[in-house]
Amino acid sequence: MLGLCTLGAAMPALAQSAVPLKFQLDWRFEGPSALFLLPIAKGYFKNVGLDVSLDAGNGSGGAVTRVASGSYDLGFADLAALMEFHANNPDAPNKPVAVMMVYNNTPAAVLTLKKSGIASVAQLSGKKLGAPVFDAGRRGFPIFAKANKTENVSWVSMDPPLRETMLVRGDVDAITGFSFTSLLNLEARGVKAEDVNVFPYASHGVKLYGNAIIASPKLIKEKPELLKAFLSAFAKGAKEAMANPDAAIAFVKQRDAIINEALEKRRLRMAIDAVIASPDARAEGFGQIAAPRLSLMASQISDAYATKTRVMPEAVWNGSFLPPKSELDTVLPVAKR
Repeated sequence: MLGLCTLGAAMPALAQSAVPLKFQLDWRFEGPSALFLLPIAKGYFKNVGLDVSLDAGNGSGGAVTRVASGSYDLGFADLAALMEFHANNPDAPNKPVAVMMVYNNTPAAVLTLKKSGIASVAQLSGKKLGAPVFDAGRRGFPIFAKANKTENVSWVSMDPPLRETMLVRGDVDAITGFSFTSLLNLEARGVKAEDVNVFPYASHGVKLYGNAIIASPKLIKEKPELLKAFLSAFAKGAKEAMANPDAAIAFVKQRDAIINEALEKRRLRMAIDAVIASPDARAEGFGQIAAPRLSLMASQISDAYATKTRVMPEAVWNGSFLPPKSELDTVLPVAKR
């Protein structure tokens, strides 16, 4: 009888289901999405009472608007896209907020073929550049141009799948894109990596932040404990994914069976080295930001994007839901010597 009573008392707790949370990625299921897919597959979110569903995306702008609409609780988006949304929609009632920095540096870069003769950013002046109109590197190029005194460039627009093809064909002199995406796309078109010049924004005077986890104001206000639990479980999964990136790609393969595993392993490792575990990330700490750098970026985006109102840095970032610094400081892999 006592045993049955004890079991009966436990049943309501066992019957409680995990709280559903919908998460919107910025792009397709590729190497870097392993950071999110691993903790889902291994049950790290379930262990803290969350049932996280993850959907592929079609750009940071879409991720921001879907979280703003209430269709998603959380998302992954370029901080510049979030800033633009805030400044262009000052009266919007549900503006998302960045709560954890993942890409401490923007992955944006300018890429050229060495045979073009463009060996430095100074030689980009007067050249023809190509990128989709919504490309983060293209939108932020005025900041890059100002930092490097690059002038009189002209732009050719195209759909994303044609960007690298047009560079190979010689239709443009250079392209902007995420370094770890465009370089691999060029290789897929028969170009050797050693025949490409890559000029990362972060290495050429542009210290913009990249992608962050964003949250809906409704989640922040009504269920802050769930947000804290999500970020802690994500940090655990991200740490594991970065410690063994090759193994983590198996979880991407589970969501998209047709991916090229070898290619996505390279993409994930490149993303880790270039923007997640970069020197800036190690200096500031995983997930965190430096307030002066955030303020500078807010001013730069306001000017480069010609926003309706100025970006208010304190409105786009809230770091109060992050795990303790002692926990965050263990996430990044040991620095290579």
